[in-house]
Parts: sequence; C-alpha cells; structure tokens
Amino acid sequence: MSDHQRSEPSKTADDRASLTAFLDHQRATLAMKCEGLSGEQLKRKAVPTSGLTLLGLVRHAVEVERSWFRLVLNGERITSFWPRTPDGEFGEFHVADADVDEAFAAWRASCEDSRAAAADVNSLDDTVEFRGEPMSLRYILTHMIEEYARHNGHADLLREAIDGEVGE
Repeated sequence: MSDHQRSEPSKTADDRASLTAFLDHQRATLAMKCEGLSGEQLKRKAVPTSGLTLLGLVRHAVEVERSWFRLVLNGERITSFWPRTPDGEFGEFHVADADVDEAFAAWRASCEDSRAAAADVNSLDDTVEFRGEPMSLRYILTHMIEEYARHNGHADLLREAIDGEVGE
C-alpha cells in the first residue's frame, strides 16, 4: 500500500496548521486504505460480524464532513446525501447498489468544501452555536480528526481482511 498522497504533519507548526494537517493526513489515510481495490472489494463486508464496508466508510465521511462543516460551522440547512433507510438506519452504509465513483467524487468535494469553510473562520477559538451549545473551530477540527482516526482503524481491519494489505 503506498502513501505517496499523504504528507506528514509538521512537528513544529502552530495549532491551526497542525490540526488542519492532521485532519488532511487522516483523510489521505482513508483514501490509501481504499486505493487499488475494485468496486466489489470496496463494497465487501469483509468482517463477518460487521456490516461495515470501505465504501460505506467513505460515504459516511461525506455525511460527517457535510454535517460538521456545512451544518454546524456554516449554519447551512442541508439534507443527507444518502438519506436514512425506511427503518431509520444511516443510508450511507447500504452500498450494494452504490455508485463508487459518485461516492468518491462526493467525498473529495465535501473535503474541499470543509477546507474552505474552516479557512473562512478567523480563529480556532471562534465559536458558532449549534443546538444551544457553543462550538469552536478547534473543537470541530479535533472531533473530525477523532472521527477519521476511529474509522481508519475500521478501514485498516477491513482492508487486511479483503486482500491482506496492512500499513498505517
């Protein structure tokens, strides 16, 4: 598995540069985990006790990016890219008939939108109010790093089960 698209975050950058670089590193890690796989492999539920798939994780990343940066940070009214199923489950995880190219294009666009939204905020300490609670850009970036890191752990296990590839 290559890591040519990932860059290591600076060990001496200021807070904002560190947080955004670590988030981009986590985004690139998810892309790396999916690299070189077929659509069928990306849709495979590779761990018998789990319904997770790599494509489902990418589609979930679209929803998370849009939710935190467009809904919370920008206060936009948005709807889910992949609506919930009739029984209330998150639609992004249902990938049997999903379009792989659409999912990756939506994810790349969502990441770009998120970067632009964060860049428009003057300070990491600037807050927005969401559901009666103040949230800073610092919190949102930190939460997004945590979100990707957790799901990249899932992606690592899925990738290893699919084709034996391992790596950070």
